[in-house]
Amino acid sequence: MKLPLEYENKMKKLLGDEYEAYVASLSEPQYNCLRVNTLKISVEDFLKISPFTLSPVPWAYGSFYYDSDKDTPSKHPYYFAGLYYLQEPSATLPAAVLDVQPGDKVLDICAAPGGKSTALACKLSGEGLLISNDVSASRIKALQKNMENFGVTNSVICCVEPVTLSEIFEGYFDKILIDAPCSGEGMFRKSDSMISAWELNGNQTFIDIQNRILKYAARMLRPGGMLLYSTCTFDPREDEDQVMQLRALRPDLEMVDIPKYDGFVSGKPEWSSSPEADDELSKAVRLFPHRIKGEGHFVALMKSTLEDERSDVSPYRYKSYKSMKGIKELDDFLSHVSSPEITPDRLEINNEKLFLIPNISPSMPKVRVMRRGVYLGELKTKRFEPSQSMAMMLKADEFDNILDLSPDGRLIYQYLKGESLAIDSAMSPELDEYESEYPYSKLKDGWVLVTVSGFPVGFGKLVRGILKNKYLPGWRMKS
Repeated sequence: MKLPLEYENKMKKLLGDEYEAYVASLSEPQYNCLRVNTLKISVEDFLKISPFTLSPVPWAYGSFYYDSDKDTPSKHPYYFAGLYYLQEPSATLPAAVLDVQPGDKVLDICAAPGGKSTALACKLSGEGLLISNDVSASRIKALQKNMENFGVTNSVICCVEPVTLSEIFEGYFDKILIDAPCSGEGMFRKSDSMISAWELNGNQTFIDIQNRILKYAARMLRPGGMLLYSTCTFDPREDEDQVMQLRALRPDLEMVDIPKYDGFVSGKPEWSSSPEADDELSKAVRLFPHRIKGEGHFVALMKSTLEDERSDVSPYRYKSYKSMKGIKELDDFLSHVSSPEITPDRLEINNEKLFLIPNISPSMPKVRVMRRGVYLGELKTKRFEPSQSMAMMLKADEFDNILDLSPDGRLIYQYLKGESLAIDSAMSPELDEYESEYPYSKLKDGWVLVTVSGFPVGFGKLVRGILKNKYLPGWRMKS
């Protein structure tokens, strides 16, 4: 791997005797991991059904290394059922160390493509509020898909500059995660394109972006709240110096110790250019690819020492379905659903589309909201058509017409590729052999929730023995 000379000189200065070990690590294979979606399955239960050879990532509970030469989790039906997220191992650390509790109001300010937001959502366990923001409309698409696949119901996804959020949410959030755009030096092993981007943009471009984000993020943390700052770069100007900027913006912030696992390196106050840099910076952690099984990362955790106070925001106002005259097509469909979350008071109909609004849902004027809660489906002429995201938020026992398929059979792959299924003698042997608690013999014509090992993957519509495939085209398995 050819590194830019300017970068080589900088890293030699920072790493000293460790530089050669660092360079050698860039030629080694990268590590891969999956993180279990505890909104759908416990870690213990997932390990009972996992077909992969896994070993724990020590710093992130529920995250596991896998061997990409032996296993391909991205092509397994459990991936399509949202049972796990595929993530670079070091990238699991920020959400793991931010102490999010159910009921918290949480902001992920640079959220796409969704690795950290899905992890934060798991920690919230469906309670409280998660606002996931990103300034890139194109990257929001991946964020939205990942949140839907995970079955997250208490989130608002938006696409806006941090300054606009700060005008609404001053002193509002219990926890804020800033996984800042950065020069990506820690990802050079992962992608040669990161080196090209570094040569094109350097560090200063990202330092300026980080400065703007921190200025507004600091305003949104409530007194007594916690804020986490992370990057995937090594440059102290993007790491220790930015932590010092945060502490200048919010003098009430104190550093919080992050557990030092084997191979972790403490933050480096001596690398900072700030005259105020002190030993508190050593409570941050640096991850280097020659020391741990993962790529490069920097993580710093801070807590406000001010007395706990909470700022509120006006609630989002909408005309709930509870206040409306019933719609027969919708009522007929909902009669098959028993989810405790889908209640008339939380349902909003907007341009014939049905949404499940989070219990905590703030008003967000001037904000480009891409999704509030869950899109449940659409009212069409004389029928209601449920959405893919509705299927992913349900549990199998919350719908009364289930086709449960084996993760090892051909039928689930046919479904995931968008094929219709004939419910006839040809499929009977596979279904008879697969011992499901949802017998296919009880299927009725109409909407069917298709599951794998009891975990929903999407809808189909059964008409005279043919299950018409309603799996979202953009989500289908390519090969």
